[in-house]
Amino acid sequence: MFDRSQLMRGTLEGCILKLIGTEPTYGYELMMRLRNHGFSDISEGTLYPLLVRLENKELLGSEFRPSPLGPKRKYYTLTEEGRDYLRDFEESWAFVKTSVDAVLHHGEE
Repeated sequence: MFDRSQLMRGTLEGCILKLIGTEPTYGYELMMRLRNHGFSDISEGTLYPLLVRLENKELLGSEFRPSPLGPKRKYYTLTEEGRDYLRDFEESWAFVKTSVDAVLHHGEE
């Protein structure tokens, strides 16, 4: 049986950057948005280390903001380097998707 989670993990970084690029967000909210988009198996143990890695690569910036429900939340934003990386990811994804679709649908015309 095909391991779909492996394929999803390979694209998760770009999807995280895309979601954060549309609006600053904090970890839990981001996890819920990813789940709503089909990343149903994502957990805190997967997401938070990835956010730290993206921040260390200077693709994300962060700041703590007050929360109406308790302690401050760490909000993430896309840096200029993050925007460039996202643009490269989107171009690469379009190429891969086109190539895979061509193979999978070859001869179906």
